[in-house]
Amino acid sequence: MSYIRKEKRLALSSIDYTGKSTKQLQKMSRLLLEDGMHGLCFSPYEEGQKPGDQINEAQIRRRMKIIQPYTQWIRSFSCTEGNEEIPRIAKEFGIKTMVGAWLGDDPEINEKEVKNLIDLAQQGFVDIAAVGNEVMLRGDLSEDELLHFISQVKDAVPDIPVAYVDAYYEFAERPRIAEASDIILANCYPFWEGCDLDYSLLYIKDMYHRALQAGNGKKVIISETGWPSQGTNLEGAYPSHDNYLKYFMNMQKWAEEDQIEIFYFSSFDESWKIGAEGDVGAYWGLWDKDEKLKF
Repeated sequence: MSYIRKEKRLALSSIDYTGKSTKQLQKMSRLLLEDGMHGLCFSPYEEGQKPGDQINEAQIRRRMKIIQPYTQWIRSFSCTEGNEEIPRIAKEFGIKTMVGAWLGDDPEINEKEVKNLIDLAQQGFVDIAAVGNEVMLRGDLSEDELLHFISQVKDAVPDIPVAYVDAYYEFAERPRIAEASDIILANCYPFWEGCDLDYSLLYIKDMYHRALQAGNGKKVIISETGWPSQGTNLEGAYPSHDNYLKYFMNMQKWAEEDQIEIFYFSSFDESWKIGAEGDVGAYWGLWDKDEKLKF
């Protein structure tokens, strides 16, 4: 074990935020961030933009440069509307990629997303191919339709892991999808299930083990987790700057101790998410909408 890794383990093992001020929590979080993390969900949309808008290389490159010192991987969510440039640019910065094809209820868009994902993978820009995100949860496709797309990508790129992303419990309820996935990509959000921050680490560990069980021995990666820094509470789950910092630290400590691969959600705040998620939707980023680190 390297000296740096020993120092990181020591720092993580000594985390105790009891009675700490916001300023102290921010300093602790910043130190952990500077030590690096496994993965970040990449947020490409600037203020005033939303899915459906074309994004450009300049904004992707600018944000990639900001996060590059802190993460080994990024996760993207779409392969159209300029998002297909995210994995290309990530590779320029030496970052590994989980690249997603966004599937919904529009067959024409689905075909284009899958085609572009295959093209990117065949060109060497994809380390993990994620075919769809929460499609079953939303009810946009049938299981058979989703399985067709997964099979199509697996046949085209047999040398890289191909999987599907959804809430952790969906894999237990849909064993055919768990079986078709090379790895289990589980979204785990104690916040969205109304869990008090004090119990959130135990809660997400249970989520993770349920996904492990559903995968019958397959590797599980937490493809999304996070905590909003402000907004309206959901039952016992309260957004606040302090809670957001504490959750971030808990996730980094757990990931290091148990060697859990986590893609933290998210890199940047994006205001468009208010429409789908309420006021908390805009405040999941480690950086704010103006690309300033919150801590």
